[in-house]
This record gives sequence, C-alpha cells and structure tokens, in this order.
Amino acid sequence: MVSEVEEISVDYIDNGIQTIKQLDKQILSKGAWTTIIFRYQDWDRSKNAYGPDKFTIRRYQKRNGEYQQKSKFNISSADQANKLIQALEKWLQE
Repeated sequence: MVSEVEEISVDYIDNGIQTIKQLDKQILSKGAWTTIIFRYQDWDRSKNAYGPDKFTIRRYQKRNGEYQQKSKFNISSADQANKLIQALEKWLQE
C-alpha cells in the first residue's frame, strides 16, 4: 500500500518477470478519492515481449493513510480509446 498518490503504480512483477509495465500516468483528481489513468503494456509470455499499449482508469480511496483501489475500467485497445475520446468530445461540445 502507498500513502502518496504519486507513488501509485500499476507495475506488477510475477516470479521475477514484470508482467505489467507502466509507461505513463495522469492523475485526474486527488483527495480522499483519487482517479488516475494509466498507460501500460502486458507481458506476452508466448512472444517473450510486451504487447500493444493499453489503458486503465482506476479509482482509489484513501483510508487509514493508505490508498486502496476500489474500481477500475480497462481500455483494451487503441480503437476503444479513440471511441471513448470521440464520445467525450461530442458530449463536451453539446
């Protein structure tokens, strides 16, 4: 667990292999409830290489001085990310 929002990461190591590699993150909101969008790659064991960029939006709640993940939404492809962007841009123009 981490106590500072800047320390939150989706990096994950399993049996000595970094299976999730965080490439970037943007903090969308801070406070007792924090929202962060991450850009990351998954390790593809069959290809022995990282796959395409993926994105995840995660919400964290700070309790007892530490952030705990409460929810997440995974954006699994660039196509899905572009559709999300288009929908948001349309709604923001209305």
